[in-house]
Amino acid sequence: MTASFDGLRFSHWRTQTRPDGVVVLHLDRANASVNSFSQDVLIELGDLVERLAIDPPRGVVIASGKANGFIAGADLKEFQEYDRKGTVNDAIRRGQATFQKLAELPCPTVAAIHGFCMGGGTELSLACRYRLASNDDSTRIGLPETKLGIFPGWGGSARLPRLIGAPAAMDLMLTGRTVSASAARALGLVDKVVDKAVLIESAAALALKGAVRPFKQRAMGWLTNTLPARKLLAPQMTRQVARKARKEHYPAPYALIDTWERFGGKDINARLEAERRAVVKLAATPTARNLIRIFFLTERLKGLGGKDGGGMPLPGIRHVHVIGAGVMGGDIAAWSAYRGFEVTLQDREQRYIDHALTRAQALFEKKVRDPARRPAVAARLKSDLAGAGVESADLLIEAIIEDPEAKRELYAAVEPRLKPDALLTTNTSSIPLAELRTHIARPAQFGGLHYFNPVAMMPLVEVVHHDGMSAETGQRLAAFCKALDKYPVPVAGTPGFLVNRVLFPYLLEAATAYAEGIPGAVIDKAAVKFGMPMGPIELIDTVGLDVAAGVGKELSPFLGLQVPAALAAVTPDSRGRKDGQGLYKWENGKAVKPEVPKDYQAPADLEDRLILPLLNEAVACLHDDVVADADLLDAGVIFGTGFAPFRGGPIQHIRATGADALIERLRTLQARHGDRFAPRPGWDNPVLREPIA
Repeated sequence: MTASFDGLRFSHWRTQTRPDGVVVLHLDRANASVNSFSQDVLIELGDLVERLAIDPPRGVVIASGKANGFIAGADLKEFQEYDRKGTVNDAIRRGQATFQKLAELPCPTVAAIHGFCMGGGTELSLACRYRLASNDDSTRIGLPETKLGIFPGWGGSARLPRLIGAPAAMDLMLTGRTVSASAARALGLVDKVVDKAVLIESAAALALKGAVRPFKQRAMGWLTNTLPARKLLAPQMTRQVARKARKEHYPAPYALIDTWERFGGKDINARLEAERRAVVKLAATPTARNLIRIFFLTERLKGLGGKDGGGMPLPGIRHVHVIGAGVMGGDIAAWSAYRGFEVTLQDREQRYIDHALTRAQALFEKKVRDPARRPAVAARLKSDLAGAGVESADLLIEAIIEDPEAKRELYAAVEPRLKPDALLTTNTSSIPLAELRTHIARPAQFGGLHYFNPVAMMPLVEVVHHDGMSAETGQRLAAFCKALDKYPVPVAGTPGFLVNRVLFPYLLEAATAYAEGIPGAVIDKAAVKFGMPMGPIELIDTVGLDVAAGVGKELSPFLGLQVPAALAAVTPDSRGRKDGQGLYKWENGKAVKPEVPKDYQAPADLEDRLILPLLNEAVACLHDDVVADADLLDAGVIFGTGFAPFRGGPIQHIRATGADALIERLRTLQARHGDRFAPRPGWDNPVLREPIA
């Protein structure tokens, strides 16, 4: 036995035979910082499992040879390549076969999980007889494949419902959410939770002694997968999914439910076969290809922040001073404190700061689950009416009213008090930085950090550049965003930057259609049908008519667009959701949309009127070098506006639809509705006609 497994040479696996007869397989993928399942890794695992089957040890433990986590899942770059070659079916079959051989080993098998355990890593653990996890905060277990337009295809969807019961299993797979070790233990997903220091020892002991699952868990695993249970639960699950995602936009959750309903009572081989067929079909959909592309875009955005700042305060930025305690400024300050920075918050009156601190406390109560830790987090955010924090700040963020003169006056007052290496930034949503940097003594250290509302939920921050800003400042600001767990997108400091410049023509056309008498609910329905997370009329009310009017005042001259009366004249008590009245009436935080007559027919060109101005301006932004390339533009618009992720972003959607066809549709709208639909410069860009990746 010892001779069979000690000293074997593999590229990605290290083998160890313990004195107690348990074999430990350490996955340490070569030339990679994290473990993931490439086909080479799977092939080697298959060879190891075949050897184990010939001469079974007393037990097998599978663990990570890397300190940062267990297994991140399948290698998505390889997956994309298999999709291009049409060999996804072979890749899925190989993974299923390897894990099934592991499940059929005659000896006990244990997955020893520490750190992230995602996708294929979780499916590997499900093929083991037992699972054991470390109690470290970094340990998270999940099956996020639906976020990539597919569902678990290496046995995860076939095994998890039988292990923890269908309701809990389907919830994990349909949402793609991750759970901590303790939550996984409560679900029955892992059998035991231990300290990291004794993970391997405990896993070996579990392999030798075994464990009996509680009767309730075993009963749920059987009962909830019977035919009556599947017929009862599947329609309920479908209705829940339909509230959040349309089947034609996101087919994976519906396919998962259907596969489980039809085959959940079959034997494991039939369940695996049904799983494979469904996942192979989903992998070929535009939704899956676009969502996988977006995954790589997020990885690129994370990389813009460099290697520093991964969730911890940067060496060069410890103290953040925020001036302006309104909704944006207060929430920026609160989020910075939550993410570990020392923050001072300044405003003209103490009452504004007090309101911001109250909101911050609500954030901390929601985000910091351990009540004992909340006081320390709250203590990092300090009221600073007099602005004493300016002198010690490493980063100053200005978040006052959208008035260029007011901002310039503030900079003149605070810049002389800043430390020599401190950065001065603005959260302006649309004002060109060239208008704001007048008389700034150190323009190289001045830039923009444009957050989106609500700060805690929106993942994007535009890092706004100007021609006098240094590269080092851009890098420090991007790293700061990464430390905040935000995606930094570098943009030029022109009017509206990227997100607002692209979004404004869309919102403006919606407001114009509304002014023409098209019901707001009809306009919103058309946008949601296209794939937007919220209709534009509801969005205008949500951000505030006053905010929309302010952006309109700044951008409409630049874009040559007219602002309709609904946005040009905003009353103080009817600004939208925050006042309970705007274009809609609002009750309990929800829009009350007037009923639309049943016989009302929406204009046939309504969707084009809404979406094509957004696409048109996206093309102009690419032409004007607002961002470096089409991928960054797509990422910025998706994460900044919620643009239909399954479509892959504006540029990807243009490629899929056809640039020439869209130009013709723009010209049709131009002839029908006016020159605001005239194609903008940039439609001749070859990038728009590149084949879909």
